[in-house]
Amino acid sequence: MVDVVTDKAGRKIQLRSMGVVEQLRLYKALGPSLSLNDPYFDLAFIAASVAMIDDVPVPFPTSEPTVEAILERLGKGGVAAVDAFLPSTSTAEMLVAAGN
Repeated sequence: MVDVVTDKAGRKIQLRSMGVVEQLRLYKALGPSLSLNDPYFDLAFIAASVAMIDDVPVPFPTSEPTVEAILERLGKGGVAAVDAFLPSTSTAEMLVAAGN
């Protein structure tokens, strides 16, 4: 089943299920300093969780600028909608899940 959330603007945001490899790719895309910055990583995780916005594909972020571009597209309403849907997971829990 594909998870879809709707933001306050009525946009349909399709989410991707991220496995351990995708989580590792996100850490790699952010680099060591941003991966350890919990507030930044939390927003980057939201960005990486988005697969489509209104049927327009959103590629998996591969760098800091692509994370920021996705967040810009989502805006506050989209970020809030995705954040409310995703389970709360700390960076430490992600590292354990990724085997680090």
